[in-house]
Parts: sequence; C-alpha cells; structure tokens
Amino acid sequence: MTHAVVLIRAERAALADLGGRLAELEGVAEVYSVTGEWDFVAILRMPTPEDIARAVTQRIAAVPGIHRTNTMVAFEAFSRHDLEAMFSIGEPRAR
Repeated sequence: MTHAVVLIRAERAALADLGGRLAELEGVAEVYSVTGEWDFVAILRMPTPEDIARAVTQRIAAVPGIHRTNTMVAFEAFSRHDLEAMFSIGEPRAR
C-alpha cells in the first residue's frame, strides 16, 4: 500500500465545501482543514505510486477551487495505532 500526504491551497470561495468534495474522491482516506500556509491536508492510501499519481493529477487537480497542491509520497509508515492493531490480532480490544 502506498501512502501520500497532499497539501492543498484553496481558492477563498471554495473553502466552505472543498474538504467534503475531496473526501469523496477514490483513494482519499482522510481530509483535514488546517491552519497556516495550506488550507487542507489530504491523506491518500492506494495500492501503487502510479495510483497516487493518477489520483493527484487527474482527480484532485480536476476539483474546482484548488489553487495549488504539494504532494509527498511516504517511504515508510510509522503509526502506533497500526502497530498496536497488528500485534493485537486475535486479542479482544478494550473499549
């Protein structure tokens, strides 16, 4: 599985609904509205780097209201949540 972080700068008129539209796109796992230089951060999870490239250049770039993007493809994922889930296979989870 390939992961990518896409930083998105939006046009002012698109700020209200762009996050929801991005979240509906295939391969987009999560979208966050953020403060600072960028308006949104989208997390993509797809089978191959080529799938990520198509998602960014064809699907995300086609969404009206996007001014600029910066894509970072992850080499390796380090997540406490994922590691805990992997090592707790077969064990009931505390709730």
